[in-house]
Amino acid sequence: MRMTYDERFRNVLDLAVSIGKRRDEIIRQAVRDIRFTARDTAKEVDITVDRLKMYEEARPLLEERRPLGGKGSSVSLMLSYNGSAWLNTAITSIYMVGNRVNVKFSSRGTGICDLTESLYRPIFGDDIRFSRRSGKNFVESSLKDPSTSAVIIFGFDENVLPYEEAFRRSGKKLVFEGPGQDPFIVFADADLDLALSDLVTAKFMYSGQTCTAPKRIFVHRSLYGEFLDRFEEKAARLIVGGPEDERTDISPVASSLAVDRIRAQLADALSRGAKIVLGGRIEGNTIHPTIVRDATDDMLGMREEVFGPVAFTSPFDTKEEVLRRAKDHKYGLRAAVFGGREAVETAGELAGGSYCHPVPGYTFGKFGTVALNQTRAESWRGAFVVKAVGGYGYSGWIWETVNGSFRIKQGPKLLSLETAADGED
Repeated sequence: MRMTYDERFRNVLDLAVSIGKRRDEIIRQAVRDIRFTARDTAKEVDITVDRLKMYEEARPLLEERRPLGGKGSSVSLMLSYNGSAWLNTAITSIYMVGNRVNVKFSSRGTGICDLTESLYRPIFGDDIRFSRRSGKNFVESSLKDPSTSAVIIFGFDENVLPYEEAFRRSGKKLVFEGPGQDPFIVFADADLDLALSDLVTAKFMYSGQTCTAPKRIFVHRSLYGEFLDRFEEKAARLIVGGPEDERTDISPVASSLAVDRIRAQLADALSRGAKIVLGGRIEGNTIHPTIVRDATDDMLGMREEVFGPVAFTSPFDTKEEVLRRAKDHKYGLRAAVFGGREAVETAGELAGGSYCHPVPGYTFGKFGTVALNQTRAESWRGAFVVKAVGGYGYSGWIWETVNGSFRIKQGPKLLSLETAADGED
């Protein structure tokens, strides 16, 4: 007999207890595998434990759902490297609607994978399994496996787009969560203390290695100089050091490719007339907190995802200008807007649908999450459990075949709902 929601929820609560008991071990493993700071990982563990308990809030939405592929079916989940504890919310959200889950960690997270499996095995048995295959083999095997109803990938859009024809042929569902190059917009009448506090926290946590970190920072020209002076003052106080040191704010970036891209982005910015007002120093994989001023939209740092502690900033003059510039991008994950009436209007223009929906093609210029005078922590509360997240453009999409017809969906989503069907088995 299929487990009840209460039975699955008890298992997840047991997982939350186990994570709490092994908190220090998780922190040490994240430091070793991905070099995230002990401080950031400790916060991540605490948030994750709280989030797992939020499945009680999700009960009305999920309790009557069944697995998308029917009883005994599986969902394949391929995770990114930029995290340790939060990955548990993605895994358990799929499990909570009755799916078996096949999990593939990034090759950079081998130790985190082993540790996570040791937490799961006594609680979930074979309902949640961990694969050591290559990413390519994992996806291709999932496409061939008749028991796999859906594949979920956290990754880079250019690596996933070539699989479209294979998913069309298989009829299986793909849920993709990808990069962001999120605009952060500050109008002349914004609460500068709130905007600056959120920018420093959201930009530099995990040393800038989050898809939802502010990336393109637009500040009204009337306060651009003051804002940059205060931003520089705050960023200059961040401590660069080893990830195991609890005082460290900025640790080495995990991906050497990301470091190479940032080096190229900074060189390109300088060659096009931008100025580095703080930082710019790269030692191995350690990138010191860096602020670039007078960035233009054609610069690499404004077009490509910046996956590190580097902030590209640019002044704007009118609401119409900043709206056009914010929308002119292939990524549409999250946007943050600070200010009064014009900020409210801008936020409304940038926001996509409240939940993912069919689109005629990839939709650019809309964002899955738009925070208005709100911190990242507030706008991200309950993500993956009770809050739908995801984007537009190449930041995220769903491929699915419904009644024989292939379609694309975009917008914020819950992995639980996207891997479930209504009613009982």
